[in-house]
Amino acid sequence: MEKAKEWKEKQVVQHNPSSHDHRKEVAINGGDHGSQPELQVKLAAIAISLNIRLKSADMPATMQERALRHARSLLDASPSSRPSPTVLARSLKKEFDSVYGPAWHCVVGKSFGSFVTHSPGGFVYFSLDSLSFLLFKTEVQLVSDPPGRCH
Repeated sequence: MEKAKEWKEKQVVQHNPSSHDHRKEVAINGGDHGSQPELQVKLAAIAISLNIRLKSADMPATMQERALRHARSLLDASPSSRPSPTVLARSLKKEFDSVYGPAWHCVVGKSFGSFVTHSPGGFVYFSLDSLSFLLFKTEVQLVSDPPGRCH
């Protein structure tokens, strides 16, 4: 008997942040993956040092750290001209596909809503400067031809 697969759903609603709000807030919901207090403290310190607000996560702390650092490095690489949200999303998605395997999805923007189903341990949502980043993983299954079908 095939083991039942666990899926999680997340709803993310992003509101335009006030340009006068300079507070650095960190909220970590690491589920089973970030339950060790020292890892949560380290991740919170990293987020603050990178000026990132971690909003929600179901992902191991080391993977969250990679996402935060990669996003920050993308924005810092060209301070005179910020890359488009599409370029940022593509780069973060490709980074996670190459390191952690397929199939990662990434949404980057100033204001968006979403409702996604993700694989356990494969979800992070954070904001950096005026942009929000939603990164999540889904399972990929090969599709085969139905029995009896000829090419």
